[in-house]
Amino acid sequence: MSAVNRDPGRPGGRTIPAWLVTLVVLVLGPALASSGVAGADDDPWGESPAPVPLPVVVPVADNWQPQFPFPFDQSRQYVTPADITAEGEMCQWFNQQYRVLKLQIERLNNTIIRNNGDFNAGAVPGDLQIVLGNIDQSLDYLAPRAQALTQSYDHAGDMYFPIYQGDAFYGLWQQLSNVSNGLKAHQPTWFSGPSFLRAQHWGSKINRSDVCGQT
Repeated sequence: MSAVNRDPGRPGGRTIPAWLVTLVVLVLGPALASSGVAGADDDPWGESPAPVPLPVVVPVADNWQPQFPFPFDQSRQYVTPADITAEGEMCQWFNQQYRVLKLQIERLNNTIIRNNGDFNAGAVPGDLQIVLGNIDQSLDYLAPRAQALTQSYDHAGDMYFPIYQGDAFYGLWQQLSNVSNGLKAHQPTWFSGPSFLRAQHWGSKINRSDVCGQT
């Protein structure tokens, strides 16, 4: 007679054959363990690894070239060599560090939330110092390049960037600046969160455009 496991939580004590339990464990166990490891690495809302300082990005010569999809082919004449250099170098930072920095900010926000918004609790102070250092280091790199982008005005008086995705890089720099200021002021995540969401919007726009894919 086969051994059985009884479920005390079910009326009537419905039984599950032991051989079936063993089979499920053998088949699904490795897959569940594997997915758990991946989730811990990819899910910023899981157990958060401690952030680490990011290296300084040093721009190097490469074969990156700007793109001119419609309607940016119409403003190509206004794109300067300084625009091309600035965006190409910002792409080097984006490809190397944007995703890592984004995850660090997400995980820091999660740590703050888990500590009821207390910036002095648990791992928050140490994590905050490292993440702020990484944000400000990125801003030091982005600021002169974002500010070097040409800004033009159309016939309606609306400002635009002649170079493709120039607006996205400029917006990303602005919103990361707001995130940094909010964290330094120990503002609650619901207050600084909108700036981080807008930063992610611009980062997603850059990523989806593949403007940096030629580096």
